[in-house]
Amino acid sequence: MNIRNALKWSVPCVAALCLVLLPFLARAVEGEPSVSQVVRTSLPLKIANRTIIYLYGPIAGYSALERVTGASKQIERALAAEQYPAISQGDVADGTEVLMGGRRVFLVMKIDIDAQTGETTSNVAREAIKRLESAIRERREHETPRYLLTAAALSLLATLIYGAILWLIFHGNRWLGARLSLAATTHAEKLRVGGVRLLDSSHLFLIIKRVFTLLAWFIAIVLASGWLTFVLEQFPYTRPWGEGLEGSLLQLLKGVALAIVNALPGLLLVAIIFMIARGIIRLAGVFFDRVGNGRIQLGWLDSDTVRPTQRIFSFIIFVFALAMAYPYLPGANTDAFKGLSVLVGVMISLGGASVIGQAFSGLILMYIKSFRRGDYVRIGDTEGTVVELGMFATRIRTGMGEEITLPNAGIMGTTTRNYSRAVSGSGYVVDTVVTIGYSTPWRQVHAMLEEAARRTIDIVKTPQPIVRQTALADYYVEYRLIAYTPVELPVARAEVLSRLHAHIQDVFNEYGVQIMSPHYMMDPPAPQVVPKEQWHLPPAPPPGKT
Repeated sequence: MNIRNALKWSVPCVAALCLVLLPFLARAVEGEPSVSQVVRTSLPLKIANRTIIYLYGPIAGYSALERVTGASKQIERALAAEQYPAISQGDVADGTEVLMGGRRVFLVMKIDIDAQTGETTSNVAREAIKRLESAIRERREHETPRYLLTAAALSLLATLIYGAILWLIFHGNRWLGARLSLAATTHAEKLRVGGVRLLDSSHLFLIIKRVFTLLAWFIAIVLASGWLTFVLEQFPYTRPWGEGLEGSLLQLLKGVALAIVNALPGLLLVAIIFMIARGIIRLAGVFFDRVGNGRIQLGWLDSDTVRPTQRIFSFIIFVFALAMAYPYLPGANTDAFKGLSVLVGVMISLGGASVIGQAFSGLILMYIKSFRRGDYVRIGDTEGTVVELGMFATRIRTGMGEEITLPNAGIMGTTTRNYSRAVSGSGYVVDTVVTIGYSTPWRQVHAMLEEAARRTIDIVKTPQPIVRQTALADYYVEYRLIAYTPVELPVARAEVLSRLHAHIQDVFNEYGVQIMSPHYMMDPPAPQVVPKEQWHLPPAPPPGKT
């Protein structure tokens, strides 16, 4: 009976015990950190903006913030009681306590030291006391009006001296830069290789001016850092900032000096590479200039293609020099430099596809010589004189006073008619089309068109104008008159074509042949011509008057 009762009560007890232990077991399985794995944090204890010691937590139920706050209150209470309270230390069971006026202000514990480096609570407390005494003295200085006035006067004097030095630096930079630039320009005129001047005086003047400006700004920034350090160190509260700025400036100057010294051999090699490349480009420029002036005759290079060829050659030399100098540039092997290079390459690849396409189209047009500047051409629906054949676009001036810019890629995809290549010499071809019915003899039409060409001023007799039958349509024959004019301006060509059209109408009216161009379908009841006596109906002026 007792066993049965024991079993009866043991089952609920075991279940209750399992429920109590289940959360702890779950935490152990999930890997909850133990007390020894709790993350420690630290905060600085500061007096008069100076760090006295770093206190860690949590320890004994107090966080780092609570320890620092409590120590600050105790120190302020001691300073309020005495001007310069006595500071001492004493060893206790938990560590070393720091006393001010006989009262504990904070406790240095084992958590606050690094035992692996040989630190003890006693020597850490001793160093903290030294910093605390120095901070209290600076704080008392800060509270002295005489000291503050002296610091303010020194700061003002330093500011005036710094401003005067800046004025001298920038005004002296202008005077010295101008003198040295003049001297360098004079020597640059004498520096020639094979009769070719390697350095341009205007470029040299600009380089020297910018170098001296950069040097002046560097000196001004260094002096500004020194001035700011001096001013901050005059006041106890900002003195730690000044001391930190001074140390940072010295480290920065040291790093810059070492970097410059280490980069000098590479920069010297880079300068030599680019000077050699510039010399090659200058010497090649003499050759290209002679080809352009006609002093040197080459079958594959003429005055039209010499300039783009020179630009391509210069670009190739520059890219080759850049590739040779790249490994010697300061920071070329750093990840930042490599990332920037990749970014620039991607930007050029994405944004320069159309630009490169236009450039290649321009080069193809230059080298195949389908037209040149001064030729009269028809490109698509645009007709006029070529004013400029550029790398990316071609400019055409029409007879109506317009200047049209055509992209080179578009020109490559359309038909180009060059009217200046039909015969040798200057000028170009003029042509026009009329459609006449089958009832009119074609020999008569040929003769009338040739007569209209003879009456037109600026159409030459040699080569003789010709007429071609270009189509036999359902209702008419298409006749094309082809003549030649020596005029070169597109406006003059438009006037010649206008006079030719006027004479064609006069001749066809004289011989009673109607022009139904370009939609001729059938003959009307009476020929659609204008009798000669009606050629000058008002408001047209009578013959012989303008």
